[in-house]
Amino acid sequence: MTTRPLPPLLLRLPLPAPAASLIGLSFSAFLRRIAGRKPSILSRLGRYESALILIDVGDGPLILLMQPSTRRITAHARDGAEPEHYAAIRGELAAFLAMLHGSEDGDALFFSGELEISGDTSVVQALRNALDDAELDLTEELALMAGPLSRWLRRFAAMAETRTGYALIRRELF
Repeated sequence: MTTRPLPPLLLRLPLPAPAASLIGLSFSAFLRRIAGRKPSILSRLGRYESALILIDVGDGPLILLMQPSTRRITAHARDGAEPEHYAAIRGELAAFLAMLHGSEDGDALFFSGELEISGDTSVVQALRNALDDAELDLTEELALMAGPLSRWLRRFAAMAETRTGYALIRRELF
């Protein structure tokens, strides 16, 4: 099992409901932008495109609910009841980022217990395959939106990755 960095203090603070709503709207806008740039992500989900997928970043204050077909992510306070969902993926932020950016194999993270899935596991498998195929780089996606600040954002992400241990830039395993 890989040693994971501790989450930043900001991730461990509770958020008021208005902040959770604003974060959900921001994530939805980001998801729509990525889906527009990489439509194969949604088509790769096939029959699971309308599934409700719970994303529980255990060391964060929010639980996310994603519905790919509507390109919508809602954020829910951790202290409330879990929203209804078809499948869930749970883990710490470091494990999610490592899988998403390709620095660690998603299957290895599941088998080691760093990421857990529940509900309809075929939904999560389809999502993981779609994300793997898309070869997402969240820093690069944000940089594309940052205009003249993109160069600074890329440098900051590289520095933050080195200092925090979080996988913030896309890496290939092989």
